[in-house]
Amino acid sequence: MKRLLSQIVAAALGLWLAMLYVPGVVIKAYPTSNFFGFPLTAQWEVILVLGIVLGLLNYFLRPILKTLALPLEIITLGLFTIIIDMGLIWLLETMFDELTVPFFLPLLYTTLVIWISNIIIIFFTTKHNK
Repeated sequence: MKRLLSQIVAAALGLWLAMLYVPGVVIKAYPTSNFFGFPLTAQWEVILVLGIVLGLLNYFLRPILKTLALPLEIITLGLFTIIIDMGLIWLLETMFDELTVPFFLPLLYTTLVIWISNIIIIFFTTKHNK
Protein backbone atom coordinates (compact mmCIF):
# COMPACT_ATOMS: atom_id res chain seq x y z
CA MET A 1 0.00 0.00 0.00
CA LYS A 2 2.85 2.34 0.83
CA ARG A 3 4.44 1.67 -2.56
CA LEU A 4 1.18 2.40 -4.38
CA LEU A 5 0.74 5.70 -2.55
CA SER A 6 4.32 6.69 -3.27
CA GLN A 7 3.77 5.88 -6.97
CA ILE A 8 0.67 8.09 -7.04
CA VAL A 9 2.34 11.00 -5.26
CA ALA A 10 5.44 10.73 -7.45
CA ALA A 11 3.33 10.66 -10.61
CA ALA A 12 1.27 13.68 -9.61
CA LEU A 13 4.35 15.63 -8.51
CA GLY A 14 6.27 14.63 -11.62
CA LEU A 15 3.44 15.62 -13.94
CA TRP A 16 3.11 18.97 -12.20
CA LEU A 17 6.86 19.64 -12.43
CA ALA A 18 6.92 18.51 -16.07
CA MET A 19 4.05 20.87 -16.83
CA LEU A 20 6.00 23.72 -15.27
CA TYR A 21 9.46 23.05 -16.70
CA VAL A 22 9.24 20.86 -19.83
CA PRO A 23 8.31 22.87 -22.93
CA GLY A 24 5.31 21.46 -24.75
CA VAL A 25 3.75 19.61 -21.81
CA VAL A 26 0.28 21.06 -21.21
CA ILE A 27 -2.34 20.05 -18.66
CA LYS A 28 -5.68 21.84 -19.01
CA ALA A 29 -9.04 21.58 -17.31
CA TYR A 30 -11.78 21.81 -19.92
CA PRO A 31 -15.37 22.77 -19.07
CA THR A 32 -16.42 19.24 -20.02
CA SER A 33 -13.65 17.52 -18.03
CA ASN A 34 -14.94 14.80 -15.77
CA PHE A 35 -13.71 11.56 -14.29
CA PHE A 36 -16.41 8.91 -13.85
CA GLY A 37 -19.05 11.61 -13.52
CA PHE A 38 -17.08 13.86 -11.16
CA PRO A 39 -16.47 17.27 -12.75
CA LEU A 40 -12.86 18.45 -12.85
CA THR A 41 -12.97 22.24 -12.73
CA ALA A 42 -9.46 23.16 -11.59
CA GLN A 43 -6.07 22.29 -12.99
CA TRP A 44 -4.89 20.74 -9.72
CA GLU A 45 -7.83 18.32 -9.83
CA VAL A 46 -6.82 17.19 -13.31
CA ILE A 47 -3.19 16.77 -12.17
CA LEU A 48 -4.37 14.73 -9.18
CA VAL A 49 -6.51 12.43 -11.35
CA LEU A 50 -3.69 12.03 -13.89
CA GLY A 51 -1.30 11.23 -11.03
CA ILE A 52 -3.68 8.62 -9.62
CA VAL A 53 -4.15 6.93 -13.00
CA LEU A 54 -0.42 7.02 -13.84
CA GLY A 55 0.42 5.71 -10.36
CA LEU A 56 -2.00 2.83 -10.86
CA LEU A 57 -0.54 2.12 -14.31
CA ASN A 58 2.96 2.12 -12.84
CA TYR A 59 1.91 -0.14 -9.99
CA PHE A 60 -0.07 -2.74 -11.93
CA LEU A 61 0.89 -2.60 -15.62
CA ARG A 62 4.59 -1.72 -15.45
CA PRO A 63 5.71 -5.00 -13.77
CA ILE A 64 3.86 -7.01 -16.43
CA LEU A 65 5.47 -5.02 -19.24
CA LYS A 66 8.90 -5.33 -17.63
CA THR A 67 8.45 -9.10 -17.38
CA LEU A 68 7.42 -9.37 -21.01
CA ALA A 69 10.34 -7.19 -22.10
CA LEU A 70 12.93 -8.99 -19.97
CA PRO A 71 15.13 -10.01 -22.93
CA LEU A 72 15.25 -6.40 -24.13
CA GLU A 73 15.99 -5.26 -20.57
CA ILE A 74 18.94 -7.64 -20.45
CA ILE A 75 20.27 -6.62 -23.86
CA THR A 76 20.01 -2.88 -23.13
CA LEU A 77 21.23 -3.25 -19.53
CA GLY A 78 17.98 -1.88 -18.13
CA LEU A 79 17.61 1.15 -20.40
CA PHE A 80 14.49 -0.32 -21.99
CA THR A 81 12.70 0.64 -18.76
CA ILE A 82 12.74 4.23 -20.00
CA ILE A 83 10.91 3.14 -23.16
CA ILE A 84 8.32 1.31 -21.06
CA ASP A 85 7.80 4.38 -18.88
CA MET A 86 7.51 6.59 -21.97
CA GLY A 87 4.90 4.20 -23.30
CA LEU A 88 2.88 4.45 -20.08
CA ILE A 89 2.91 8.25 -20.24
CA TRP A 90 1.91 8.09 -23.90
CA LEU A 91 -0.94 5.74 -22.92
CA LEU A 92 -2.03 8.25 -20.28
CA GLU A 93 -1.97 11.00 -22.89
CA THR A 94 -4.17 8.98 -25.23
CA MET A 95 -6.61 8.23 -22.40
CA PHE A 96 -7.05 11.86 -21.33
CA ASP A 97 -7.53 14.87 -23.60
CA GLU A 98 -6.45 17.18 -20.76
CA LEU A 99 -2.83 16.04 -21.07
CA THR A 100 -0.71 16.98 -24.07
CA VAL A 101 2.87 15.73 -24.40
CA PRO A 102 4.66 16.11 -27.75
CA PHE A 103 6.22 12.92 -28.98
CA PHE A 104 9.90 12.26 -28.33
CA LEU A 105 12.01 14.72 -26.31
CA PRO A 106 9.25 16.21 -24.12
CA LEU A 107 8.01 12.67 -23.49
CA LEU A 108 11.53 11.60 -22.50
CA TYR A 109 11.99 14.63 -20.23
CA THR A 110 8.60 14.05 -18.61
CA THR A 111 9.56 10.43 -17.98
CA LEU A 112 12.85 11.49 -16.39
CA VAL A 113 11.14 14.10 -14.18
CA ILE A 114 8.64 11.51 -12.93
CA TRP A 115 11.45 9.00 -12.41
CA ILE A 116 13.49 11.51 -10.35
CA SER A 117 10.46 12.52 -8.27
CA ASN A 118 9.80 8.82 -7.61
CA ILE A 119 13.39 8.31 -6.44
CA ILE A 120 13.16 11.32 -4.11
CA ILE A 121 9.84 10.20 -2.62
CA ILE A 122 11.08 6.64 -2.11
CA PHE A 123 14.22 8.02 -0.45
CA PHE A 124 12.19 10.05 2.05
CA THR A 125 9.59 7.37 2.76
CA THR A 126 11.91 4.42 3.43
CA LYS A 127 13.70 3.77 6.67
CA HIS A 128 17.47 4.03 6.59
CA ASN A 129 19.20 1.83 9.15
CA LYS A 130 22.68 2.97 10.07
